[in-house]
Amino acid sequence: MQSLIGTGVALVTPFKQDFSIDTEALKRIVNFSIDGGIEYLVVLGTTAENATLSSEEKEIVIQTVIEANNGVLPLVLGVGGNNTAKVVEELKTRDLSAFTAILSVSPYYNKPTQEGIYQHFKAVAEAAPIPVILYNVPGRTASNMLPSTVVRLANEFKNVVAIKEAAGDLVQAMQLLKDKPKDFLVISGDDMIALPMVLAGGSGVISVIGQGFPKEFSEMIRLGLNRKVDEAFKCQYLLSDCIDMIFEQGNPAGIKQVFLSQGISENTVRLPLVKVDYELASRIDQFVKKVNKQA
Repeated sequence: MQSLIGTGVALVTPFKQDFSIDTEALKRIVNFSIDGGIEYLVVLGTTAENATLSSEEKEIVIQTVIEANNGVLPLVLGVGGNNTAKVVEELKTRDLSAFTAILSVSPYYNKPTQEGIYQHFKAVAEAAPIPVILYNVPGRTASNMLPSTVVRLANEFKNVVAIKEAAGDLVQAMQLLKDKPKDFLVISGDDMIALPMVLAGGSGVISVIGQGFPKEFSEMIRLGLNRKVDEAFKCQYLLSDCIDMIFEQGNPAGIKQVFLSQGISENTVRLPLVKVDYELASRIDQFVKKVNKQA
C-alpha cells in the first residue's frame, strides 16, 4: 500500500453560518491539500463531524470530495462504529469503487474486551471489498486496542493493511513497529508525535493540522521518511505551538479556526461542539499570519 505512505489528512466538513454543508469550501479545502503536497485524503473520519451528519449529507460530502479530487489523490473512507452489524451492512452495500481503503475506528462506548475488538474487526475484514485501516483512538473510544490484537488481525487477514495509531503513546507505537508483519503500515494518528513515530519506522500520518498547513506538514513527514532528521524537526518546531492550539478547545473547532484565518471556510461547528473562544481564535490567527509571512 505505497499510496498510504506519507501524509493523509482527515478532512473537516465545512458548514455555512446556517449549519448547512458548504460544498464550495470543501472543494477549496481539497484543492488546498492537493496543492500543498498531501499524499491522500480521508473522507468522513471523526474530524468530519460524522456523528452530526445525516445519511444524505454524508453522500453530499463523499460526492463533493470525489469530484474536487478528480482522481488526483487516493481517497480513504471512514466506515466504522460500535454496532458491528451496521458497519458490516454498510461495507456490503456501499459503492467503494472510488476509494483505496476504508478507515474503521475501534468500537466506542461499548468498551469491548480485546477478544471483542478482534471479533469486530474480523467481521469488518471479511465484509470489506477493499483494504482496511484499523483506527485506535482510546481517548475517544474508552478502550485501547493493544498491539497484540493489532498484530493478530494483521497476520490473519491480508486486507488489514495498516493502523492509524492514536493512543498518544510512543512506547505502544514502538511495540507495534517491532512486532508487526513486514508490509503492515503503522500510521500516526497524533500530529505531535507523528515525526518520532516515522523516525521509529512508521509510515506517515493521518493528520488534522496537515490540512491547515499542508505544505509544511507533508514536507516534515517526507523529510522524516528520508531520515533528514534536523530539517524535519525544524518543521516540527515551526508547527508545534499550533498543533497544541487546534486541540485546546476540541477538534475540529481548532482547525476550522485555522481555515477561517486562511480565508478558506467559516469556523462553524455543529452542537455539541462550539467555536473556539475569542482569545484562542486570536492566537491561532496570529500564528497563521506568522507562518504565511515566512512562506
